[in-house]
Parts: sequence; structure tokens; C-alpha cells
Amino acid sequence: MKKTILFISIISLFAACSSVKQAQKSINTGNYENAIHTSIDNLAKNKTKKANQPYIVLLEQAYIKHTERELERIDFLENDENPAHYEAIYNSYVNLRAIQNKIKPLLPLFIIEENRQANFEFNDYQDAIIDSKDDLAEFLYDNASNLLTNATNKQDYRKAYDDFEYLDKIEPGYDDVKYKLEEAYAKGLDYISVDLVNETEQIIPARLEEELLNFDIYGLENFWTKYHNNPQADVIYDYNMKLALRQINISPERISEKQLVKERQVKDGYKYAVNRDGSIVKDSLGNKVKIDKFKTVSCNFYEFTQFKTAAVSGLVQFTDLKTKQQLSSYPLASEFIFEHIYANYEGDKRAIDNDQLSLLKVKAIPFPSNEQMVYDAGEDLKAGLKSILRRQKFD
Repeated sequence: MKKTILFISIISLFAACSSVKQAQKSINTGNYENAIHTSIDNLAKNKTKKANQPYIVLLEQAYIKHTERELERIDFLENDENPAHYEAIYNSYVNLRAIQNKIKPLLPLFIIEENRQANFEFNDYQDAIIDSKDDLAEFLYDNASNLLTNATNKQDYRKAYDDFEYLDKIEPGYDDVKYKLEEAYAKGLDYISVDLVNETEQIIPARLEEELLNFDIYGLENFWTKYHNNPQADVIYDYNMKLALRQINISPERISEKQLVKERQVKDGYKYAVNRDGSIVKDSLGNKVKIDKFKTVSCNFYEFTQFKTAAVSGLVQFTDLKTKQQLSSYPLASEFIFEHIYANYEGDKRAIDNDQLSLLKVKAIPFPSNEQMVYDAGEDLKAGLKSILRRQKFD
């Protein structure tokens, strides 16, 4: 037990030393934020722990260096007077305040070796954050509005949407951003009309057709793509998806029979054990010793298998409606197998193996209709179509 505790202590000490060294290395290489967060994480667990003293010193050093560097960078960007820097300036001020807010709950922090409190000079960044956010908001609004007005392709609308979305995040309710977000989204969308074509000369179950064209069930994550299986008159479609079902093969209903002759040794009463003299043998308590008698039993075991298959195949094609060029083509195939096994017997049931006895409880059932078989085959068809939709890229 003592060895285990000692081992754990050594491992913990080694891990602590390694963490301190990593934090010091981060400071030496200018990765001040990493050193700050490492120190804060350790001090938050126990700031008075003696082993955590190095983190107080490291936090103090990293905080001073990080603050100085960030303020110098902000000063440079502000003097450059380039609107493209507004986001970086705003984010820097927000980051400086966030770090201060993480350190404040830990205070006071006492450095034992130097017999003093750690020194952290905090600044009030509220006005700077508000001013830089106002500059950024105005820049984002003007830039996105210009893109929205002068867009030459859908990518421009999507960039405008991203700017409006970011603006709405940092400054909710700004001007008419909500309306322009909706406009940018509508104009940035790729609209795909969908056609389901039955080339099989067989009836496709209405339920399967409905589910194949229900794009909600596919869980698509493409924010900029809309599929319409019922084209709308006021929408200009960019692409067409044609789902052509070309062949449906349904096998005949078949019942195969397999006959097995089963034999088995089973107990058939008992007899008394006798010795060489013909006398009945008794045990130590005076009881007659019994010996099991066995006999061979047999039966004919009949196993029946009901079998029917349905195979559906087709093709998915995507076409650019502006250029009239085919973009891609994917084969689609699915198969459903109906198989039902049951059994009966003639003769002595005791001859049947235990794993076959359960089949005697099963009875023949009606074969599924052709329509049901095609519908069941459609489960794999939907899975295949889902995979195709996720792979297909339009831009």
C-alpha cells in the first residue's frame, strides 16, 4: 500500500513539473495565452497549494507580457486606419477583458518565496470594446450591404450572409440586419428540383415514393441547399436531380423442403445392477443400485423454408440547369430477402435436437405482397440515396 501511494505521489509530482515546464516554455516562445490558461487551470484547483506556487509567478509574467503585446498590436492597427483591422481590434479588447475576468476570482495570490502579493494591473476596456464594436458593426454592415447589392454569384450572397450573421451576433437588432440576412440567405441558396421517374413498368408503392422524396428524413446538413420535389413557380432552380427507377425484379414465391432422419439414444427406465453371481448389488446404505436403460428412437424431421426476393435498381443524375450539363451520375440498388423457416415431424419427438425443437412452434405464414416487398427493398434504397446526397457538392 505504501509503495502504491509513493508511486502515485511520484507520478503526480512528475506531471506537475512537466506542466510547469510547458507553461514556462510557452512564455519563452511567446505563447502567453497558453501559459495563462495553464496557470489559471492549476490555481483554480488549489491556489494555496505549495506545489502550485510556480504557476502564480508564471501567471504574473505571462499576463504582463501578453497585455503589453496586445496593446502594442492594437495601437499599431488603430494607427494604420484600415477598416479591415476593426475585427482584430475588437477581438483583442474582448480577449484582454476575458483574461482579466478569469484572473480576478483567484485574487489575492501570494508569492511565498518573495513574500509579496502577485501584481496584476487591470484596465477598464469597456469604452474601447464599445467603440471598436461600433466601428466593426458599421464596417460589417456597409461591406455586407455592398455585397448584397452588387453580388455577381451565390458566393457573394453567402459572404454577405456571414457578415450579417456575425454582426447580428455582436450587435443584435442592428438596423435592418434581420431582413438583409433573410435576403442574403434566399439569394445564396442552391435550389434543386427533383424528379422521380418510374421506368420499370411496375407500380411503385405510394408510401415508398413519398418517403424517397421526403428530404427531411435524410438529415442533410448542407445549409445552402434546398431540394424541391414539387417545383414552385416563383423559384429559379439551379440544378435538377433525377431519380430514375429502372428495374424491379421480384422472384417467385418458393417453399423448399429438407428432410432429415433423426436418431437419438434416450433413457427408457432402469434395471438393478447385479454381480457375477446374479445377486442384486446394494450400496453402503443397503439401497439397490439402479442402472439407466437406453433405447434408440427416431423420427423424420421436415424443415421448410419460404423464400422470396425483391431487387430494385436505378440511377441518380444531377444536371446544371444553366449550362444543361450533367454534373454527376450515381447507380442505386437495393435488395430485400424474405425468408421464413418452420418445421414439423413424424415419429418420436425425442429424437430431435434441442436447437431444432423451436422450429416446431413456428408455422407457415403468408408471403408478403409484391408491393410490400418493393417497399421493404426501399429501406436500403433510401440509405443509398442519403449517402449520394451527402456526397454531392454543387460548388
